[in-house]
Amino acid sequence: MTDRYEQLKRLIEKRNRMYVDSFRNDEVFLTTDERECLGRKLSSLKTRKSELVNSIVNAQVLGNQTYDGNEKIDYVLHFQHSIKQNNNFYIEEIIQHRQAKFNQNELVDDVEIQVDREGETTPSLERMSNGEETLERWHYDRREAVRYAERWWNNYNPAYKKFGDNCTNFISQCLKAGGAPMTGFPNRSNGWWYQGKNWSFSWSVAHSLRWHLSGAQAGLRGKEMSAASELIPGDVICYDFTGDGRWQHNTIVVAKDENGEPLVNAQTTNSRMRYWKYEDSTAWTPNIKYKFFRITDS
Repeated sequence: MTDRYEQLKRLIEKRNRMYVDSFRNDEVFLTTDERECLGRKLSSLKTRKSELVNSIVNAQVLGNQTYDGNEKIDYVLHFQHSIKQNNNFYIEEIIQHRQAKFNQNELVDDVEIQVDREGETTPSLERMSNGEETLERWHYDRREAVRYAERWWNNYNPAYKKFGDNCTNFISQCLKAGGAPMTGFPNRSNGWWYQGKNWSFSWSVAHSLRWHLSGAQAGLRGKEMSAASELIPGDVICYDFTGDGRWQHNTIVVAKDENGEPLVNAQTTNSRMRYWKYEDSTAWTPNIKYKFFRITDS
């Protein structure tokens, strides 16, 4: 067992070195998608006139399975990338869930464990009825929304249900922390709400939240902006990775980089201060589409 953990430790060290020096990444277990992600990330940094000057990784073993002399070890990597833009620095953090596979005592594979997106089925309607109601004036506290996103990006508030794909649930929690009022209860196809052990589709499903933001007339709603650079902290970006009209992911803007571009926090693949384009995600495709929403209050 000790020898296997030593092999895994060396692999993790090599994987971390890929980001900051000329280490040959063909010595690391990388899928085609992962290799392309790495290339896009390094290319994006260059385009943004940025440099990844240091990377720290921490690992935590979650469990192992042994069978017929073979073993699978599930573990988590927490990367902290120090990124320099001009004379300023910021820390980007990304969590990876991985599984290493051993045949006898030899490490034979290492893969990222992918989480299925959209853990809940939603009606196929693009614009669902919002069940709007008259609301008192409200103020969106962007600072509180961002504070919540910073507090919980890599943890789970026990006051809410945790989903296998938690991205939209997390964004909804951030928006609620900013003071967004809930509407439409108890109809799950109406409005945006969470109460007890029930919630609207728009609270937990990326596709539904995207259409709620553009269609709502009261309560939580968004104004579509033409470019990511027009967003400010507390705003939301929606992602259709394959460009087929099905929106699969949401993030919240927590800061702007030196070029005025958003840095975002998100869950499922838990991320902090991540560059908004998601070019370093295995879900990214050349057909990706984005929607940029300014959260508007009364």
